[in-house]
Amino acid sequence: MRWDNLRLVDTDPDDPALPLFARGAVTRTFDTPEFHGMTFYEIQARTIVNRVPSTSRVPFEHTINPYRGCGHACSYCFARNSHTYLDLDAGLDFDSKIVVKVNAAELARKELSAPRLRGRHIAMGTNVDCYQRAEGRYRLMRGILTALRDAGNPFSILTKGTLVLRDLDLLTEAAEAADVGVNVSVGFVDPALWRAVEPGAPNPRRRLETCATLTARGIGCGVLMAPVLPYLTDSPAQLEQTVKEIAEAGATHVTPIVLHLRPGAREWYLTWLQREHPRLVPRYLELYGRGAYAPKAFQRRIADLVESLATRHGIGRTHSTRRIRPSPPDPPPTQLSLL
Repeated sequence: MRWDNLRLVDTDPDDPALPLFARGAVTRTFDTPEFHGMTFYEIQARTIVNRVPSTSRVPFEHTINPYRGCGHACSYCFARNSHTYLDLDAGLDFDSKIVVKVNAAELARKELSAPRLRGRHIAMGTNVDCYQRAEGRYRLMRGILTALRDAGNPFSILTKGTLVLRDLDLLTEAAEAADVGVNVSVGFVDPALWRAVEPGAPNPRRRLETCATLTARGIGCGVLMAPVLPYLTDSPAQLEQTVKEIAEAGATHVTPIVLHLRPGAREWYLTWLQREHPRLVPRYLELYGRGAYAPKAFQRRIADLVESLATRHGIGRTHSTRRIRPSPPDPPPTQLSLL
């Protein structure tokens, strides 16, 4: 087994150079090529069900995030700046230093038994991917899904990870008692661009195969078409190819979101852009010169085109769907207690 080649890293818990959360954590590395240069910090979290601030414009109130940092290493990830809360940087540290809340399943079972959470919707994958590659070793989601199933809580999952299919049995069982939704994130299907900006994530076409499998097994799966990258994946031909393949996967709906560049992600993504597509840098600085979000008119143009393409290709024709609109600004990642 690839995970057999793990080792503990000797650390001094009083070393002031360590991030605060890592003092007393179990620190592991794995001697396998796909995890070269990565470090995993296993911590005992204090809580696992987090309350979303009431000012946030999102359709859920509670989240579960068993990991911090993400091996998908997407250059545009909006959650990058949350790593700075841990005394780590938003660049390579976010990609390679992963915090693992090893007691997540036990906490989920305990906290979901509280009357205040009974029947409350729980959203997962809202910060970093709960089905990133590390989940293959830690298997935290099976315990979390079991707790949600037993508590009868409705929940949703957003993921780029094909590993969600491992838990299809639990998803099916949970869906018998409560509303269960899954969305896969596929912003584009260009293989060269995928390797460039999402180097640790599964191939987007494999994600669409995951969507097809989920839908075929009775778990309605939509696609978050995110991010649409200005001047890289937003031509009419590129959008049509992506929407066409989303439709072929049987997605119940598609929701496009144009790239947004918050602090942390902004610097990391623009560094990549300067290296790979320097001619586009002035256009990006103009588009995002006033903040993290592209102008509303730009977002509307993309939304209208995707909506038209979705209708043409029959997305949602046999399923309930919703009108596609530009997503409202996401709230800044909330600093949460880790220990």
